Amino acid sequence: MAVRHRLIKCSPEDVWAVLADGTRYAEWVVGTAVSRPVRGQWPQVDSAIGFEVRLGPARLANQTVVRRCDEGAALELEAHAGFLGTARIAVELRPWGEHCLVIVDEHPLQGAGGVLHNVGVEALIQLRHRAMLARLAKVCENSAGPEPHLRRRTAPQTSGPRGPGGGRA
Repeated sequence: MAVRHRLIKCSPEDVWAVLADGTRYAEWVVGTAVSRPVRGQWPQVDSAIGFEVRLGPARLANQTVVRRCDEGAALELEAHAGFLGTARIAVELRPWGEHCLVIVDEHPLQGAGGVLHNVGVEALIQLRHRAMLARLAKVCENSAGPEPHLRRRTAPQTSGPRGPGGGRA
């Protein structure tokens, strides 16, 4: 099983907001060119998003179905990949201080992907997850804005008596 994790420097709520938007999957899922809701209210159980993978001139369209949703904490998906079969992809969010630890666990369920699954394929999935989590971090951190300690601070207010024009008396 390909399990990978990454600390994302924003809150679990910020990460969940990205996961819960079925139109944003193409922004962070490696290999996905387009995503859109096709059934139900994403990310409720049995809802689905359609996605397109482009390999040169070839375009492969499929869908991902929500199999389990623990709002704000976990999302388990079944990704359909045509002749390759299906895969289970579990995304878990854990609060980690003021940040979010994201854990992704993926393994084949049915079809050629399960039959052909080996150490080499596992290594490729690990590389894909590394890139995918980096992209997810970028999307979430940019959506959430800068960390509190990096936000521009306003100039300190001075106190004391002021004269008629607003200057010091």
